[in-house]
Amino acid sequence: MTAPKLFISYSWSGVEHEQWVVDLAAELRESGVDVILDKWDLKEGHDAVSFMEKMVTDPEIKKVAIICDEEYAIKADGRKGGVGTETQIISKEVYEKQDQEKFVAIVCKKNNEGKPFLPTYYKSRIYIDLSEADRYSENFERLLRWIFDQPLYVKPELGNKPSFLSEDEHVSLGTTVLFKRCVDALKNQKAYASGAFDEYCTVFTTNLEKFRISNPDGEFDDVVIKNIKEFEPFRNEAIQLFITIAQYSPSEEIIKRLHRFFESLIPYMSRPPNISQWKEWDFDNYKFVVHELFLYALAIFLKYERLDQANYLLQQQYYMSENSDYGRDVMVSFTVFRQYMTSLEYRNTRLRLHGDLVRADLLKERCAGTGIEFRYLLQADFVAFMRAEIEATDEFMPWWPETLLYLRSSNSPFEIFARSVSKTYFDKAKVLLAIETPKDIEPLLESYDNGKRKLPRWGPEKLHPTSLLGYKHLATRP
Repeated sequence: MTAPKLFISYSWSGVEHEQWVVDLAAELRESGVDVILDKWDLKEGHDAVSFMEKMVTDPEIKKVAIICDEEYAIKADGRKGGVGTETQIISKEVYEKQDQEKFVAIVCKKNNEGKPFLPTYYKSRIYIDLSEADRYSENFERLLRWIFDQPLYVKPELGNKPSFLSEDEHVSLGTTVLFKRCVDALKNQKAYASGAFDEYCTVFTTNLEKFRISNPDGEFDDVVIKNIKEFEPFRNEAIQLFITIAQYSPSEEIIKRLHRFFESLIPYMSRPPNISQWKEWDFDNYKFVVHELFLYALAIFLKYERLDQANYLLQQQYYMSENSDYGRDVMVSFTVFRQYMTSLEYRNTRLRLHGDLVRADLLKERCAGTGIEFRYLLQADFVAFMRAEIEATDEFMPWWPETLLYLRSSNSPFEIFARSVSKTYFDKAKVLLAIETPKDIEPLLESYDNGKRKLPRWGPEKLHPTSLLGYKHLATRP
């Protein structure tokens, strides 16, 4: 790569200032910049005006640095001396040419009010400040990046229009404006934050009806997958909102409203009262996205160590309306959010896929770009599984943790439980399992070991709760 050529324009303001300029020029040359400076390049017998003009107008000189102190600004505005001559040439170039990337002012001194000394023609333009010792290194890097045309921030390549906007038939929840308002209110603790969140949740729940599958064209499992994909932008909004709550506003009021939000999604997973004919898989798209949203909410609270808030979602029951398939008003546990999807079983058979991998793969693939690593979904799935197991009242498994098949033979405890080696941390985390001491969970673990209670299995692989809990080390240190 050819070294970029830089001409330095400055005022002979005094010995100290001239030495500052020479030192800067030397530092630039050491950084690979071919600096042209009058002290080095203007020899006896040369025409000074011609030299200046060539340095400013020569196309081989890609950059010109204007070193600005008080003397330079005065001479430039008064058109005095060599600076005045250079100013006439430079200002003409600056004013007449649209490309302004060749010239930059470098401020080396400021006045008593902290304002830079700049020529009048340059005052509206961006400069580089080398006058402050504590920021010299940072701004010297800015100077180098300008010279080499390698800015710190580069505009990304223009991507393609999102697929969900490409065709007229794609639907919208109409929550985007409400989402932005709600995030701002939560982050800044505004008085209307709770109301903004309530409004977002209400619109989200109401307009979710737009994603109901009716009169599907083609294989139904393909329609379900397509519907789930089209919902992704709104799932991402909800995830960002959950993150905002966890980081900025995990108040009791907000968490209660979040609980009601999930409660309002339950009816979508079963037959609505106005439908008399249906198939079991007609609501599979809702079964997937509601389960996914709950899993992310739990994962996010665990990631940000909002353990009491995570426990609230696991501990509180959820109201099932009289129009539900349960046939009467009931309160149910969080396990209602994970329901079997017949369409994926059919897809597995039709395409000869790998059983449980269908749903797990969807969850894993869709995790990219959410800002939440997949390991946090695994942790949330395991916590939900163990909580459901601990509180189960019969032998059937109420929460199937499909993502955990990706653990394979892992024996390492999840982060929450690895940290619970500390008794202090365990005392905070124990609410997730609804226990008081590690001993409380021992009978359940023994029932797995002696075969009285079955564990999820994927081929030859099965879960190892004792290891994943780090059970032997729980609360063993202060």
